[in-house]
Amino acid sequence: MKKVILFFSCFVLISCAELQQVVNTLPQSGGGLDPTMIANGLRQALDFGIDKQVSKLTQKDGFYKNSLVKILLPQELQKVDKTLRDIGLGKLADEGLKVLNRAAEDAVKEATPIFVDAVKGITFSDAKNILLGPDNAATNYLEGRTNTALYGKFNPVIKNSFQKVGADQIWENIITKYNSVPFVNKVNPDLTDYVTNQALEGVYTMIAVEEKKIRTNVASRTTTLLRQVFGLQD
Repeated sequence: MKKVILFFSCFVLISCAELQQVVNTLPQSGGGLDPTMIANGLRQALDFGIDKQVSKLTQKDGFYKNSLVKILLPQELQKVDKTLRDIGLGKLADEGLKVLNRAAEDAVKEATPIFVDAVKGITFSDAKNILLGPDNAATNYLEGRTNTALYGKFNPVIKNSFQKVGADQIWENIITKYNSVPFVNKVNPDLTDYVTNQALEGVYTMIAVEEKKIRTNVASRTTTLLRQVFGLQD
């Protein structure tokens, strides 16, 4: 009986020692990482989204040939596109769509520092819940806290890019030709506003792509901070 008791005592001691080793490897501070460290990890993930994904949008065809973010015509201009194609001006219609995307590509290049500063300045009110949220939780949080302010900064950049890539002249030509067609309702949409919103949406979409990679693929956690923070959600 003494041998049996001794055996189980040793087993319990060994098990406790192994359990303690496991506990020692777990994040501390109330069962999780420090909220400041989590917030820093979330910011780093968003920074990686800007560096690795948003930068792709600044290249030629970054919007135009990316099905996730390609800017299509607003509803009020779809009838313009169809009418132009029906009267043999399909090439002009294609060019009109392309320059909208070119303006967005140019504008994102100019405005990338705006997004970098926004990420640096963001304060996570509940970092742990964001960390344990859906694959795009940090991006959604960034969008909710920055979209209005970023629109105000981004809109004049888009307007300048319209002029820079010649989109304003091309669309003036398109609208003039369309409005000269008999019996059509004349249009004059605010394309700067539309492309600004579409470009912002594209930026957030691409940041979310990188956030999801970091959350779901351990190999994408290329820094110690990312491994520590996002390991908590695995």
